[in-house]
Amino acid sequence: MELRSIRNPLRHLPVLSNCSYQIKSSQIRTFSVRSCRLDVSESHKLQLVLEVKGKLEKDYRSLPVGKNGRDDEDMILWFLKDRKFSVEDAVERLNKAIKWRQEFRVSELSQDSVKGIAETGKAYVHDFLDVNGRPVLIVDASKHLPAVHDPAENEKLCVFLIEKALSALPEGCEEILGIFDLRGFGRENTDLDFITFLFDIFYYYYPKRLGQVLFVEAPFIFKPIWLLAKPLLKSYSSLVRFCSVETVRKEYFTEATVPAKFRD
Repeated sequence: MELRSIRNPLRHLPVLSNCSYQIKSSQIRTFSVRSCRLDVSESHKLQLVLEVKGKLEKDYRSLPVGKNGRDDEDMILWFLKDRKFSVEDAVERLNKAIKWRQEFRVSELSQDSVKGIAETGKAYVHDFLDVNGRPVLIVDASKHLPAVHDPAENEKLCVFLIEKALSALPEGCEEILGIFDLRGFGRENTDLDFITFLFDIFYYYYPKRLGQVLFVEAPFIFKPIWLLAKPLLKSYSSLVRFCSVETVRKEYFTEATVPAKFRD
């Protein structure tokens, strides 16, 4: 199997100190109105994109323009696909998503802005893609301490890493893999608010970007927490798989690409 590493992330999203993250420019996934394959004719697809673009300009003129703005045709197309090509639904979701990006200041996130919380090692983007060619976001749940860490900083790190993982999408891949290492998880790590935040931003602002979520070696104490969290995750609960470290090693990585924490 071909060994694929992650090279050259977005320029404004530099590498965290604990992750030698790389991606080849030829691997970066780009979406264009012309190249995206859909069950809609090219001409009709373009017509819908322009219709949404026009409505956003007319009804939400105060929204920013440019990349991830109201005139970003790639973003418009992605939300149209998610909303099954309903113009009204896409406009509504795009308005909400673009406003959120602006208010959250997503474009201003950088290594420096999340440096403190990132140094805890609680979450990072893995150096290599999984066997399905997906960028991998790993969370070490035992290092998540809601009573100690600022919730706002946790959220910034979360969004920064999602953006970083998405920037590493290779050609032909549209989703990322999330892995939660639950070894050592205890009551002090429980944080339903953060779990809700995480899955809400995927649902509303990064639709169809999360391909699967692995809960690795979940302890008994995690079971009641999952029963509480599951209804909050909406349709994303169906993406969750409880598995062992061995499953992660054998089914999602090669010997050369498996994360160090799952080698033993």
